[in-house]
Amino acid sequence: MTLPLELQSIYNHKQKSYKMILMLSLLDEMKESNLHEVSMLKVRERFLSYLQQREAQSLRVDEPPSQVKATRWADVQLSRIQYVMNTPIKALSSILHVPSEQYTIGFKKDLYDQWDQSILDELYQFTLDELELYYAQPPSDFSIRDDLMRIMMEYPEARREPFKRNPLAQYMRNVIPEHIRSLQFIHSYLRIRGSVGQGGWANIPWVAIMHRQITDSTQRGLYLAYLFAEDMQSVYLVLQYGVTDMKNRLGTKKAYEQFEQKAQEIRAMLPPTRLNLEGTIDLGESTYAKDYQASTIAYTRYDLNDMPNNEQLVDDLWDAVETYLSYVQSIDATPNTEWASQLNDEEEEEVDEVEEESVVLIHDAEIKEVLDQVRDYITQRGFYFPSHLIDNFYLSLKTRPFVILAGISGTGKTRLIRLFAEAVGATALNGQFRLIPVRPDWSDPTDLIGYKDLSGTFKPGPLTLVIAEASQPENRHKPYFICLDEMNLARVEHYFSDILSLLETQSWQGRHIVTDPVIPAATLELESDLERYGNLGIPENVYLIGTVNMDETTYPFSKKVLDRANTLEFNTIDLMQLPKLREESQQIVEAVPVEQSFLRADYLQLIDAYDHYAELITRTTERLVTVNEILEDIHAHVGFRIRDAVCFYVIYNERFGLMREEEAFDLQVMQKILPRIQGSQSGVRRVLVKLLSFCLQDSVRIPSPMEDDDAFWRQWDRGNTPPQANYPQTAHKLVDMIVRLDEDGFTSYWIS
Repeated sequence: MTLPLELQSIYNHKQKSYKMILMLSLLDEMKESNLHEVSMLKVRERFLSYLQQREAQSLRVDEPPSQVKATRWADVQLSRIQYVMNTPIKALSSILHVPSEQYTIGFKKDLYDQWDQSILDELYQFTLDELELYYAQPPSDFSIRDDLMRIMMEYPEARREPFKRNPLAQYMRNVIPEHIRSLQFIHSYLRIRGSVGQGGWANIPWVAIMHRQITDSTQRGLYLAYLFAEDMQSVYLVLQYGVTDMKNRLGTKKAYEQFEQKAQEIRAMLPPTRLNLEGTIDLGESTYAKDYQASTIAYTRYDLNDMPNNEQLVDDLWDAVETYLSYVQSIDATPNTEWASQLNDEEEEEVDEVEEESVVLIHDAEIKEVLDQVRDYITQRGFYFPSHLIDNFYLSLKTRPFVILAGISGTGKTRLIRLFAEAVGATALNGQFRLIPVRPDWSDPTDLIGYKDLSGTFKPGPLTLVIAEASQPENRHKPYFICLDEMNLARVEHYFSDILSLLETQSWQGRHIVTDPVIPAATLELESDLERYGNLGIPENVYLIGTVNMDETTYPFSKKVLDRANTLEFNTIDLMQLPKLREESQQIVEAVPVEQSFLRADYLQLIDAYDHYAELITRTTERLVTVNEILEDIHAHVGFRIRDAVCFYVIYNERFGLMREEEAFDLQVMQKILPRIQGSQSGVRRVLVKLLSFCLQDSVRIPSPMEDDDAFWRQWDRGNTPPQANYPQTAHKLVDMIVRLDEDGFTSYWIS
């Protein structure tokens, strides 16, 4: 080949067929026009014509990218072709010149002046040969170098395209793992997975190699991986320790300390290796990047502009695999080849399919954005809820998987639950949302949990059916919502007390939260019932939400129920909140199926969060102590369960940046403290007034019952301006309760 060096390597990394087609179109137009720089419009016409001709002849051709808004080249408008050509133009920027206005295109003058016509002719034939190779069936061998370079060069552009069924995403998930799996030194007990994210593009895509008896997920255990830097200028081959599980159990600070200790232990056990055991990797600035950086044991760095040849990359991977396996053997995890061989190709595909359709793993920095999308999803479907209600509902579920929505009939309580569930991918159609209407004749748990008939066969109740479905391994990553509609039509303690008690038994078992069994295995007689329902606990991905209307047809709640739930009130109604048609509403807001850890509690005991949030916990507890001293007068003070729940709520709020600290505490006092207060005694009024004083600023004076106090209480009517309050939501509710007590001689949180 007599081509200059700058032309010999231009097709080493092919981005679909567009580089070659662009070059043929440019050279044809230059030859016909006899110009050095030619019309960009003419090149576009040739580019599109070439693709349309191949398509018309039923020859292999790349599908149109999403930017051109067509599924066939015959339907593509010429005006959209520039979107297709921009990528190969950028990839060939070392030899092409395109003025800023993009009216013309040609070769860089300093290069073109060195070439004669024979060079251009040879370049034309070279391009035809490369295009023919591209359209030919792929060879049996492959290049790790090409795979890594393709991801690094195409990923930034691919992220601008739709995620679902994206060719580059499928290449990362399916093709690259298959390439690595075909290497002779990749044993059957090594699982290969590639990921560009779950439901949306990841900042740091990866390809992982996992020993099946060490780990089955990159969230835990030791594994090998290619980690791509956020700017796609480098990729690391790393020996890595799983991040997510340890962070969930210990918090970020303690997890990082554990990573460092673990890294030192593992490095001491490794044989001589090419992997670098000193220094740190640099993936970027995101939380993910910092997590990976903190948990890397050893690494080799490859730069986009200085990528070794394929032979070197294969040798490096071989050495890394041997290093990984030597560690596995040193901890006596002998490969079980018989067990590994049971996982055939079909099963591998099935696992990948679950991951493909799986849900989005949400990180702290993304929570607010997801909740904004949930809010937009609900609003676009014609429903409006007050400011912060969605955030409050989310934080309440995150704090504890049992929430009560209370208020007058027709305020949208059930609708909120259904739409929130839909917005995060849980619908009645996919079985992740279940509405269970409570009947007035429910007097024991059998209506929810189930019973044994006279033959000894267990007849599962609706709650048990959802729990059994949610407990399946393939469903543990998805949230399940159960709406107990009108739950106080029957006495809640009669049919629901067993479930409330079980929620108190939550504990960590490995990476999952479990409870004691709903149905002890010893109570089941048939083998089929034992297999399906025996020792079945309430899984961490099941969330219970009850709706209640407080009127003369319903029952009040005991403190056992109130202590275990956040109670959100729906009594403030603005009938003028009408659906609005706005231009931006024409852009449909889609649901975002989330990974169930989006809602799952990260802390079960206060000690789990204390190291990281000691100051916040102390401030919150001091405020609760003040409230508790007031409540002691009527024996309504709270215990450790409520203290912990309130602290968890404000911790999550601070982590996710949803509200001010005072706003979060305000909602917790109203939802966790005030529902416990009711009565007709003068002591109740005294407590309510003291709590109101606690909520207001020091300068506000509350009149006694003996004074002409109408003017003070009228300030709280809708449309008026109430006194300045540190905790306005609680203050408003306290005023309602005091006025009700003065007028009727009895008050309760539930009467408005």
